[in-house]
Amino acid sequence: MQLIKSDINIDFIGKQKIGFILSVLFILLSIGSLIVHKGPNYGIDFVGGTIIQIKFSEQVPVGKIRSGLSDIGFNNASVQNFGADHDNEFLIRTSNLAMTDKGLSQSIKDAVMASTGIAPEIRRVEMVGPQVGKDLREKALLAIFYSLLFITIYISGRFELKWILSGVTAGSLMTAVYFLSIFNVSMAVLITAALAVTLALFWTLRLKYAMGAIVALLHDVLITIGIFSILDLDFSLPIIAALLTIIGYSLNDTIIVFDRLRENIKGSEKTDSLPLLFNKSINGTLSRTILTSLTTLIVLFALYFLGGEIIHNFAFAMIIGVIIGTYSSIFVASPIVLLAHKR
Repeated sequence: MQLIKSDINIDFIGKQKIGFILSVLFILLSIGSLIVHKGPNYGIDFVGGTIIQIKFSEQVPVGKIRSGLSDIGFNNASVQNFGADHDNEFLIRTSNLAMTDKGLSQSIKDAVMASTGIAPEIRRVEMVGPQVGKDLREKALLAIFYSLLFITIYISGRFELKWILSGVTAGSLMTAVYFLSIFNVSMAVLITAALAVTLALFWTLRLKYAMGAIVALLHDVLITIGIFSILDLDFSLPIIAALLTIIGYSLNDTIIVFDRLRENIKGSEKTDSLPLLFNKSINGTLSRTILTSLTTLIVLFALYFLGGEIIHNFAFAMIIGVIIGTYSSIFVASPIVLLAHKR
């Protein structure tokens, strides 16, 4: 099936400045939102606390639920609607960990029943300690960082046959991050510094394809996290799973373009210009790229609208990631490789 004609010739490289401006704008908005909100809106997976899902047999005002919680000392508890309005379900979040899950849920059930006059059904109770939340947050950052480095080893080895150089570089960075983390250095600061050093090393060592891939993947991850921060959505473990999936999806799309690019460069005449070869490569894979993205988005939209509230944020993250990943393969990864080639 061919969605786009094979002889199409869109000047993507000629529009790279527009692409860079849009990317920089989205990245600045994402960073600005993260600074204002002091990071993502971490769920209890990362900060610790308790989340309780309750359901009523009829409609209940949120104010009465909050009033009941205040009576038992949960003044800072968060209460929000869960699912459709007619479901009459709510999520209660609290940092209280003094009780067992059974004792806490019973106390909340009694307090809410006293304030609303309706006995709620306790659907779910999840408890995470603050230390466990901190450990999960650090491991999530390391998982993203290590996955990016392993990807760059593969990209450099496959497209430039620089297995040893990229492997030694990535291994040194992983070792440095591991040992520095022992000295209680902030993991967020450590990973940010390590990624900056990684980009500088790849540029210096002329690992062109790895440079393009890692910039595009960082672009996708940062914008996805930024959108979650702007919309103040919960950032939990399923979102980390979504980010790792987005990295894999975006990389697959980027590799297809890189593979066609390598073929075109090898078979080109000396008079062929690099921008012409890059445009030819992107246009040659455009039909496959759009078909893959559209079929993936159909499934994700089905999950988003029909999959239920539990996987709502996961599906939303994936939708954003697929759109941004498709865009970055064309307007971020390829132009970065072109800049490195010209250098």
